[in-house]
Amino acid sequence: CYHNPAAENNYFETMSPLTLISVALLATGSSVGAFAPAATAPKVSYLSASASNNNEDISRRSAIFTLAGLTASPLLFPALPASARLEGVNKPELLPSEPGMNVIQVEKFLTKGQEKRLNDLLTKLEADTGYKVRVLCQAYPRTPGLAIRDYWSLGREGDDDKYIVLVVDEFGGKGNVLNFNVGDGMKFALPNVFWTRLASKYGTTFFVKENGIDLAITNAIEAIVSCLRSEDQYCVNVPDQGMSMKSLGF
Repeated sequence: CYHNPAAENNYFETMSPLTLISVALLATGSSVGAFAPAATAPKVSYLSASASNNNEDISRRSAIFTLAGLTASPLLFPALPASARLEGVNKPELLPSEPGMNVIQVEKFLTKGQEKRLNDLLTKLEADTGYKVRVLCQAYPRTPGLAIRDYWSLGREGDDDKYIVLVVDEFGGKGNVLNFNVGDGMKFALPNVFWTRLASKYGTTFFVKENGIDLAITNAIEAIVSCLRSEDQYCVNVPDQGMSMKSLGF
């Protein structure tokens, strides 16, 4: 696949600090409350976050992944003042009444038809490959937060952490809308550079303005599914648009 270095550089100029981040699940399966970055530089299990001097933006983004309800390893951030940290959220009332939905829209970014198509696509992917891919559309602080972890059965003891959670949030039109929460079991199939390129291709404010946030979501998910269904089950570059139905499992 052709890789455009200019596009990747543009991404780093336009992205918010925590657009791309990994939250590795701990074996204990315990939950977390309000996220407080460690003062020392800890080991990051998978993807790393870019540095920034904007403490409020760092806190806002780090909270998103605490909200996703996953047990987090410390991230490579400086200590923040208490006033800059956001509280974790736990709102199970915002979860769907129907169990087992792969796509949850607290904020309606997708049409009903798009939501159903993605839900069916991800159900078939998990049945065929074992990979769990989930989508949460939200507008912080309007999010299920910690409750999402149990709803999607993520990070339970004995699981292989073969999961991806796409958290979609516009953040008031500032920064990248695609945020990936990746289980440690995915790091060989889809390495760090893949997520960087995927977010730079579909998640920028320019792409969303020109094409719509719904297309950003569907294109990103289809690219992930295509990679996980490929013969090697591995990608560094983002597949081209217009993928065949066969490559998506149909």
